[in-house]
Amino acid sequence: MKTKIKNVSNISNTKFISLYDVEFENKVGSKRHWMVSSRKSEEELKKIYLENKEDKPDAVVLIAIHKETNKLVLLRQYRVPVNGFIYELPAGIIDNNEDIKEASKRELKEETGLDLVEIKKVHKKYYISPGMTDESVILVCGICSGEISDKYLEDDEEIEAILISQDEVKNIIESDEKIDMKVYLVLKMFEKLGEKAFF
Repeated sequence: MKTKIKNVSNISNTKFISLYDVEFENKVGSKRHWMVSSRKSEEELKKIYLENKEDKPDAVVLIAIHKETNKLVLLRQYRVPVNGFIYELPAGIIDNNEDIKEASKRELKEETGLDLVEIKKVHKKYYISPGMTDESVILVCGICSGEISDKYLEDDEEIEAILISQDEVKNIIESDEKIDMKVYLVLKMFEKLGEKAFF
């Protein structure tokens, strides 16, 4: 790799995300700057960028099949950056030293009211939008049970949890509603193969 990061400087901090100026030298030796948003502290990011320390995943994303109906769990969630509702998968930040199973159970319960009763597969770490952020997620596939409820939502969360059958996938994909890219790919797989696509 010819490109080399030289320095990391904090530009702005908030509770959940920060903005950094990353100074790097490109493949022809010219100095450049890249703005990176991250959930990590400046100290953590410097160790990752300058000392090649491995970064930990920031969040979990769940592909959950509802046991009683054999339907896929989706969210319609209001997101400020897109100024509207968007179809997403249940997901959330891994708190402190939580393990993947704990984070997955907690996030699914908070966002949908459903209980994660079995984890079938835990995938490796994936990156969401590497041109803008270092955020990475662990993809967790499992079976859930129970009834949908919004009673565990935080004040800033405006979420409608829904259960989707294979036959209903086409309606969502062809609608004018906003769809997260991960959801689009999951829906296409689910439409073709059902739960076999994930387990």
